[in-house]
Amino acid sequence: MSEEHEENAAGRENGEAVEGPGDYADRVLDTVDLIPPGRVMSYGDVAEWLGEGGPRQVGRVLSLYGSGVPWWRVVRSDGVLLPGHELRALDAYRAEGTPLRTAGPATEGHIPRVDMRRARWDGRTPGAHGG
Repeated sequence: MSEEHEENAAGRENGEAVEGPGDYADRVLDTVDLIPPGRVMSYGDVAEWLGEGGPRQVGRVLSLYGSGVPWWRVVRSDGVLLPGHELRALDAYRAEGTPLRTAGPATEGHIPRVDMRRARWDGRTPGAHGG
């Protein structure tokens, strides 16, 4: 486990101590660390890349232990930003040059989405588009 992950391994949930991440969580966090700036993977992409778990398991790992990794690079498959963290994620996307789709006036809050067609990382080639 990387030093960054160790710093965020143990936490608290509802005032109770939470055990540190297990092997699966470590693999999820290591995978998120591999996603290049300006690129994203969906929760399901991460699970598929690992060959185990599913989108919900990846999301759970990130909700408990993801503060030490670039969590904003893992998104819903439709590119919608993580509720409650939209502005922080949007700042990161803009700083990294992540392709975004402009939200129309009918969209609540006019928050853009990640352009999954252009931003999705295939897990193999750091600079390649698509996958």
